[in-house]
Amino acid sequence: MAEALIGLGGNVGDVRDTLDRAVAAFCDGAAVRLLARSADYETPPWGGTDQPAFVNLCLKVATELSPRDLLKRALAVEASLGRDRASGRRWGPRPVDIDILAYGDVVLDEPDLHLPHPRMTDRAFVLVPLAEIAPDWVVGGVRVADRAARIDTVGVVRLPDRP
Repeated sequence: MAEALIGLGGNVGDVRDTLDRAVAAFCDGAAVRLLARSADYETPPWGGTDQPAFVNLCLKVATELSPRDLLKRALAVEASLGRDRASGRRWGPRPVDIDILAYGDVVLDEPDLHLPHPRMTDRAFVLVPLAEIAPDWVVGGVRVADRAARIDTVGVVRLPDRP
């Protein structure tokens, strides 16, 4: 079993409900076991700013799947919840987005899979929830908590817990 970090977000529809469903579908308890889930955070849109705010969260999971199979699972869950990557604009509105942020110490640079995620350390919407559940995870020689402490977090707001 390997440990992996996963980022989820969305900004179309009942986002928190969609994210709850995505977590349940992604983490089946067998091939992917949930170890920790961050709080939900409202975050400003990144990339294209002409869209609603996002809700983001991060997961720490244990998995027997390879990085490639974990990606296939993420894409299948996205599609099952209404994400159409082929017709959506990059960094545009979406019901759900699931990114593999890190997979153990694996470093990959393939056309559709880069590990660790190449932009995760530049994004408060990733680092803030990630620091909540994996503060000591090291990316590029620096702890996630240290990276989160140095990033601009304006507009990143922890949402109240839901029952």
